[in-house]
Amino acid sequence: MSEPAIALTGLGRAYGERWALRDLTLELGVGQTLVVFGPNGAGKSTLLRVLATLARPQAGEARVLGKLVPKQGWAVRAKLGFLAHDPLLYRDLTARENLTYHARLYGVKAQRIDELLEAVEMTKRADEPVRTLSRGMVQRMAVCRTVLHSPELLLLDEPVANLDPAATALVSSLVGPTSGTTRVVTSHDPVGGLEQADIALGLRDGRPVLLAPASEVSAADIGALYS
Repeated sequence: MSEPAIALTGLGRAYGERWALRDLTLELGVGQTLVVFGPNGAGKSTLLRVLATLARPQAGEARVLGKLVPKQGWAVRAKLGFLAHDPLLYRDLTARENLTYHARLYGVKAQRIDELLEAVEMTKRADEPVRTLSRGMVQRMAVCRTVLHSPELLLLDEPVANLDPAATALVSSLVGPTSGTTRVVTSHDPVGGLEQADIALGLRDGRPVLLAPASEVSAADIGALYS
């Protein structure tokens, strides 16, 4: 049996005296998708930050791609693609300049940049400063940055936020279920989120209150998290 892409045991993370995440135990297989639901402040973004080696667990253990994080984070960071609410783009640089900067960090060829720009239909706007682009266009560029180095694991915080249906369709080939990549996705869309996932996790006040195969979870189950 192959090693899981993610293995969490009693995971917890606190900020001061407040536990943002606690008592989380789960496994996610290679190529699977975990969708994470919960109201604002439930711990969704904290979970992604721990998996991305940006936040240190204060309880339990987290293994990502076979490595203990953050202790062995150096061994997995280049294999991760993290899409946060902050697009992590330099506003005064053009879209192409942003991708070129990140490409150099990972040793990615310029051809890959051109392919991604075309995939999200941003070629014509690629040489304009990011600060002049709409929120939806910035989100498309953030998706390009996330997948630029062909990561093994995608950590996606509401990846289709600010996108209209046409743009959502464009980025889905890069970060959607057909991308063939192991994914952890936060979502507020019960129907769409469940359809695209293998495992569903529901958080409330930092605690897991739902963890089951997505096929066994209903939209009503997810709605109860917000009541």
